[in-house]
Amino acid sequence: MFRSVLMTTTAVSLSLVASQALAQAAAKPGADTTVTEVVVTATRREAFVLDVPYNISAVSGQAIDQAKVQNATELLRSVPGVSVVDRGYRNQGVSNSIQIRGLNVDSAILGDYAVSAVAPVSSYVNDTPLFANFALKDIDRVEVLRGPQGTLYGSGSLGGTIRYILKAPQLDEFGGKVSATASRVEGSGGVGWAADGTVNIPLGDKAALRLTGSLQDYPGLTNYVNIFKLDASGIPLAPSGVLSPAAAYESRKDADTVDIKYGRAALRWQPAEWLDLTLAYARQSDEIGGRRQVTRGKDGFGRTYGQYDNGSVQLEPSSREVSLTSLEATIDLGFATLTSSTSSYDHHGESVSENTGYYAKNGWLSFYYNFPRPMASAVRTYSDEAVIEEIRLVSNTEGPIDYVLGGFYEKQKLGATQASYLRGFKRWWNAAYPAFAAEVQSDQDFAYDRREDFTDKALFGELTYHFSDRLQATGGVRWFDNESKSRTFMDVPVYTSLSAPTNARFETSDSKALFKANVSWKYGERGLAYATVSEGYRRGGANAVPTIGRYAEDARWQQYGPDRVVNYEAGLKGVSHGITYNAALFYVDWKDIQINTVTPNWGFFVAQNGGKARSQGLEAQLEGRLAGARYSLGYTYTDAQLTENAYPPTGGALPVARKGARLPGTPEHAVTVALDRSATLSNGVLLTGRVSGYYQSETRNAVTTSTRLNVGLPPFQIWNASATATFDKWSATLFVKNIFNADGVTGRFTDSYMGTAPASGYYGSGAKDLISLPRTIGLTLDYPF
Repeated sequence: MFRSVLMTTTAVSLSLVASQALAQAAAKPGADTTVTEVVVTATRREAFVLDVPYNISAVSGQAIDQAKVQNATELLRSVPGVSVVDRGYRNQGVSNSIQIRGLNVDSAILGDYAVSAVAPVSSYVNDTPLFANFALKDIDRVEVLRGPQGTLYGSGSLGGTIRYILKAPQLDEFGGKVSATASRVEGSGGVGWAADGTVNIPLGDKAALRLTGSLQDYPGLTNYVNIFKLDASGIPLAPSGVLSPAAAYESRKDADTVDIKYGRAALRWQPAEWLDLTLAYARQSDEIGGRRQVTRGKDGFGRTYGQYDNGSVQLEPSSREVSLTSLEATIDLGFATLTSSTSSYDHHGESVSENTGYYAKNGWLSFYYNFPRPMASAVRTYSDEAVIEEIRLVSNTEGPIDYVLGGFYEKQKLGATQASYLRGFKRWWNAAYPAFAAEVQSDQDFAYDRREDFTDKALFGELTYHFSDRLQATGGVRWFDNESKSRTFMDVPVYTSLSAPTNARFETSDSKALFKANVSWKYGERGLAYATVSEGYRRGGANAVPTIGRYAEDARWQQYGPDRVVNYEAGLKGVSHGITYNAALFYVDWKDIQINTVTPNWGFFVAQNGGKARSQGLEAQLEGRLAGARYSLGYTYTDAQLTENAYPPTGGALPVARKGARLPGTPEHAVTVALDRSATLSNGVLLTGRVSGYYQSETRNAVTTSTRLNVGLPPFQIWNASATATFDKWSATLFVKNIFNADGVTGRFTDSYMGTAPASGYYGSGAKDLISLPRTIGLTLDYPF
């Protein structure tokens, strides 16, 4: 059955983009060879991508919908210069894993807990800086801006900015669309489904309401094959008594279930031509049953794990909720347009992680007298809430001078907790050492709570002078003032003699000005050459580790400073003979790199500064039509590495990462390709076929000197295909994702880091590969109205 569906979809797609394209082109030699351009607002003015004087890519919402893009990972892999660590649905909201131009030093396995440092790539939902990974529903377009963007956007960035622009309510039309999807993922025992709907309702001639909703339910594909059977208290069963090492195991098939609910309501009011207001509220909740991450090799009993097996001895569910409220106002002042965005969001979640392998491989289980049936659970939470105001004044008048002036204010509260438990240890201790029962207080052996308050204020702007219709120069500046406060609590409550709750506080502040310079020249009718030098900045913060008491750390761990980049870029873009081209050379100098890590004594989650790096390379893209078929080709070369050793803030002779080490997560070579073709049959049915592919070369799992983390990850390629039949009132799309079922590994928990250790009583394994979504076959029915 699978082979039949796969062959049908691929055959239809390839035949449409190839043989039918050539045949129709022969019949119509004067066929249109122009390329449709996406209008963007990256420069805070509406412009075609080709008229923006730096390297930007845009993907229209129509293209996202037609290709039935499943998630942000699939979307961003189609954009040259962008790479993503694919952690699946379970960790999609915890940390931002998007990388642009190789600016990353964090290990691919980070993501279970909220790290201290801000991500190098910022993301926006409309005009709100927020990393939310909302479902890709009712999207107008996605803009990918490479390089620092602090002179045009309130939230600064090091590597670039991703903007998700949602569709606005339309004042003059009633309409919408409903969709239903059924899909089957390789390895899964069930069928997943999704239901989506959007309706646009005019309210008179000056207002409109737009409502969007989505439900997604997927049965999972990862089998947790040797989890402990638990009693009513959540403790591993002891079938031969609590002092016996015997345990009972069971298997849970397709454990990584996915349940996502998304909704958005937007109310637009335009009481006059000069005033436009939109009030919007969006909310998403995720309930995930486990990891889409698989274990290789054998377990402690000598059994070989299957293709989609996970060796954890416990289930690892997660949940999260994110909500966003925004009021966006546009006021036409005549000489300029004033735009205000007032927003607030609340993003929080929790998860359970298997930590037993980490305990076993670090020898920690001896600290618990080799307690039998070890099951170490890390229960983690994260929270991110903020109130934000961003205001901009953009000139409208004709003349040689254009300007953008803006102000930004953000009050953000971040939180992260971890409560670790060795389930059943207290019960076993009481039976094994009754005379010392009072020494062990509970199963909880680690308590951690970090709270951070950030206040960010900034003024930013750009001034452009047009020397002629073809030559212009732009200067930009950003001044910011940041304040941060951090509070940390930690305790090791398992043993009475070790319990010593610790609280620490620390405050920091920083202010600075950043600059940008750009010159561009229009050559020919549709050609643009440009060069840019821009500075990027990422705020520092307070780690707030204790310096006195039982859990004292060196005072030099108490804070971390900002890191900065200088981005040099030169490029060409334009249209020639119906071919759109875009190529850019870049060189990025990165100083005082922020590395997310832990303190050496007691494992506080901290960020540190260390060393320098540089990234250089080429981004290139071609788009056009060949005999009626539309194609896109992209290539990225990235050479990113440390240019000096990185040491901990306490110094020492041994670096944590060495000069010349490749920065992790970003491939040296990446290629994207896409083809699509439409043809109308004699009965009026429109057929559209699409094929897309992505290839990336080898990457590194980490930059650290540790061989347990810094391992190579193999190259891979992922191919997708779809075929759509559009009838008078509805359409049907048959799609196949990851046709050749590539693993697509973008991160690895190695065996030496978290693997099995039967000598210590741990027969499971925490080692795992972060794989891409396996081959997925689906059918979507769309009905617009």
